[in-house]
Amino acid sequence: MANPEAKNKENVKGAFYCTDPEDDAGEGCIACNACYGRAPQFFAENDEGSAYVWRQPETEEDILECQEQLDNCPVNAIGRDGE
Repeated sequence: MANPEAKNKENVKGAFYCTDPEDDAGEGCIACNACYGRAPQFFAENDEGSAYVWRQPETEEDILECQEQLDNCPVNAIGRDGE
């Protein structure tokens, strides 16, 4: 489960987020390209290659797409907290 205390500061406000690579809990983004490679309409990479959410989903289809990225993240660096 992604650490909500280690959200990447570049995430836009909303339910989905990516964690900072420096997450002390060991669930930080490893810049694997999985989320921003598969769903660039929601996820992007910063200069270091770490993922962040640049646009929150609005439709049920969008939410399912973001949830799929969360489910497939190899290090649990994507979270959903309902904010």
